[in-house]
Amino acid sequence: MTDTSAAGSRTEIAIAHDYLTQRGGAEKVVLALQRAFPESPIYTTLYQPDTTYPEFAASTIITSPLNKVPLLRRSHRLALPFLAWAAGRTRVDARHTIVSSSGWAHGFPTTGSKIVYCYSPARWLYQRDAYLGTSKLTPTGVALRLLAPFLKRWDRRASKTATKYFAISTVVQGRIKETYGIDSEVLPAPHSVDMSVPQEPVDLGPLDPEHGFYLCISRLLPYKNVDVVIEAFNSLGLPLVVVGAGPEERRLSGLAGANVVMVKNLTDGQIQWLYGRCTAVVSSSYEDFGLTPIEGATHGKPSIVLRWGGFLDTILEDRTGVYFDEPTPAALAAAVTKSIDVDWDEATIRGHADLFTEAHFARRLREEIARLDADSGRGGAGAAP
Repeated sequence: MTDTSAAGSRTEIAIAHDYLTQRGGAEKVVLALQRAFPESPIYTTLYQPDTTYPEFAASTIITSPLNKVPLLRRSHRLALPFLAWAAGRTRVDARHTIVSSSGWAHGFPTTGSKIVYCYSPARWLYQRDAYLGTSKLTPTGVALRLLAPFLKRWDRRASKTATKYFAISTVVQGRIKETYGIDSEVLPAPHSVDMSVPQEPVDLGPLDPEHGFYLCISRLLPYKNVDVVIEAFNSLGLPLVVVGAGPEERRLSGLAGANVVMVKNLTDGQIQWLYGRCTAVVSSSYEDFGLTPIEGATHGKPSIVLRWGGFLDTILEDRTGVYFDEPTPAALAAAVTKSIDVDWDEATIRGHADLFTEAHFARRLREEIARLDADSGRGGAGAAP
């Protein structure tokens, strides 16, 4: 359920997230947090039930004033210039707040400790061209360029209100130190694959799933480099399934050859069906963590990924996957060819995925909360930035 007002009484533990308007890895982490702390309300700037995971419908969700504008719920990118204002008005009254943030929720004012789980310092501020693309000017892009000096000051002040920073990967740990001067602890994101979910077939059109296919699951954003994946498989002539939606969708559909099928808005059962039948998971993205190789590994599937960022923490080279060194169709195609000759051991791949469980993730957060409770004189309350 959705609650657009402030919480009525102080909560022991609350969860905060930038916006719940899409289906992606960050939203899966929020669902894992909700399972770990099931009585906790979720605070967020925007919530659009039909474009994010349906499991959130059972949660108590408290939104910012921006949520009253349907256009912004449908397109959170249009809201980017206003989200600092909205974050400052999303007050969390809880003893401990676990913040799932890629740039906004760490600015929510809190009355207790603020434990930030950071996917990356704001991409639209510090990696703006990669996040928004450089092909054309948009009203949002122009507004962000004009507001960037103010937003960077706001963002850095927000970071100082945290009691504890966790980073999703070592590359993000370094970025947090460089951007905010804060020492953080690496805590890998958990996979949330539920093998008991009944699998549901996906219509793959001309592709025959019984003969295998390669699988790319990604938001269709410029820095995800899905065009590189499509062009590589066009050249190889091998079957590829791309799962995802985003502003690059139309352009990427135009690049796709007859061997490439693009689908979106799938259920968990359909995603499991694809993982179970694919040959390998593929990504050419600049990922700060990269959850899909771990999810594929739970099914014993290897990955073919860019040697960058979070993938360096989650792939055992030539044991659970292969790397390629630059995001080009030729480099990816060579890695795919190499992977075909590897004798992959499904048990090794599945065993590696067991290192990234929700149980480990939740245990470390509970330990941190217990530490803060035992040392409450040093925890401090997060002030509004």
